[in-house]
Amino acid sequence: MYAITISEPGGPDVMSWTEVPDPVPGPGEVLLDVAATAVNRADLLQRRGLYPPPRGASDILGLECSGVITELGAGVDGWRVGDRVAALLAGGGYAEKVAVPAGQLLPIPDGLDLHTAAALPEVACTVWSNLVMECGLHAGQVLLVHGGGGGIGTHAVQVGAALGARVAVTAGTADKLAICAELGADILINYREDDFVAAVREATGGRGADIILDNMGASYLDRNLDALAPDGQLVIIGMQGGATGELNIGKMLGKRARVLATGLRGRPADGPAGKPAVVASVRETLWPLVSAGEVKPLVHAALPIVEAPTAHRMLDQPDVVGKVVLTVREN
Repeated sequence: MYAITISEPGGPDVMSWTEVPDPVPGPGEVLLDVAATAVNRADLLQRRGLYPPPRGASDILGLECSGVITELGAGVDGWRVGDRVAALLAGGGYAEKVAVPAGQLLPIPDGLDLHTAAALPEVACTVWSNLVMECGLHAGQVLLVHGGGGGIGTHAVQVGAALGARVAVTAGTADKLAICAELGADILINYREDDFVAAVREATGGRGADIILDNMGASYLDRNLDALAPDGQLVIIGMQGGATGELNIGKMLGKRARVLATGLRGRPADGPAGKPAVVASVRETLWPLVSAGEVKPLVHAALPIVEAPTAHRMLDQPDVVGKVVLTVREN
């Protein structure tokens, strides 16, 4: 098969479409013919040599894909050759074929084609595992989403609104905020012009946000605590603003705050915190919302897989809203 390989850590041009050995499905795995994959910021970090794959995972980029099952490994039940699926991966999506644990497969939601569905697994599992499984987001709460124009942000806004939460969002342009409003956000904060702490407090009568989904990390740490409501929860899923910061224990104690940091790629293959448990919860509870059109994947652009360098450059542009998809085969 062919896959995107990396000649050495570096910029987008270190990637090329190269012939590599075909993957072989092990026990409990299936083999997919990949239709499409999607670009995540983790891919950009891995390309630069800053985010190695977990032990035993493919070193090919790609944390999600869609495709058609072509082979079943030993012990796989509930799936058949020919099934059209989306998949959560630890790696391997930028390729013509990928071997996937069966517990990380999702059926294609009603109304979606294979290419669009490729934009869902990583954001859906990230958002659902954090906001619902970890934090218990429910109707009536205030949810603050940072980076509302990104793939995770646009998905989180929709999930929060679908569950009956009041959604606040930060973004850097009026156009992105307008899109977030269309998706269900009603507290719109331009972080280039406004202080999100003051804006959230004003919109909530001084109380703050019950849950904050943060992709910035260190640079927002103290202000996020200021923006939290009593008994609030801050969940950190990224480090775009740095990895090291001071945590004010006094503020946490005063608000009875909970601060947690989670990653999806390195979750175990089993157990209550494992990827199959997340995927099962997404399939049972979130997928009906997707099939009903209440939560939709936003695809900014779809490019052929051989244009992966262009897609990586695109993801760094300020006008991108939602996901960038790489197509491998026709729908």
